[in-house]
Amino acid sequence: MQEFGALERFSVVRLRIYASIVAILTFLVSGFAARAEPPHLVALGDSLTAGLGLEAQNAYPAKLQAALARQGIDVAIDNAGVSGDTTDGGLARLDWSVPDGTKGVLLELGANDMLRGMDPGQARANLDQILVQLKQRNIPVLLLGMRAAPNLGADYQKTFDAIYPDLAAKYQVPLYPFFLDGVAGTPKLNQADGMHPTADGVDVIVGRLTPVVAGFVKGLK
Repeated sequence: MQEFGALERFSVVRLRIYASIVAILTFLVSGFAARAEPPHLVALGDSLTAGLGLEAQNAYPAKLQAALARQGIDVAIDNAGVSGDTTDGGLARLDWSVPDGTKGVLLELGANDMLRGMDPGQARANLDQILVQLKQRNIPVLLLGMRAAPNLGADYQKTFDAIYPDLAAKYQVPLYPFFLDGVAGTPKLNQADGMHPTADGVDVIVGRLTPVVAGFVKGLK
């Protein structure tokens, strides 16, 4: 009987060890799966997002993803920038540029509307619709603002610049006021056209944008 009791205790201990190993392996596998599938963000924008004139790895979405990774924030940022795109173009391609499963959108559009002197009211309406549609899909948005060039006149500048804070307040989305902050008007940080940042210019943008996006990512469900 003593031998039977010892054997039974041994079996119980063995089962407990086995259960512990299974639990640990399950935890490790789950953790690996989570790391293998980081949340996906979509950077929806124009040439400033696409990285016109730069190698793909120097466009802001790639550099931003790397900057976040250095802070221990694992996220994949898909570059959905199209050079020359206006807010109208962004709205037209929204469904296929932002696929199902997207956890958040970095929305940078409006610069081409402004450069072409297009009606700010139309840009506002297009951005409004983009925000409406993403809200309906339960996809959070970080709105990256743009500002009008002074040579377009004070009235145009005032009307255009108000688009982004107004929409951010209306839809309660976070706003980064000016995407080109620290770069616009600085020749050494811009390419020869004076409008598109160099790789160093992108570094400045990403350096200022990273803490804002980090907070945005941490707030995603």
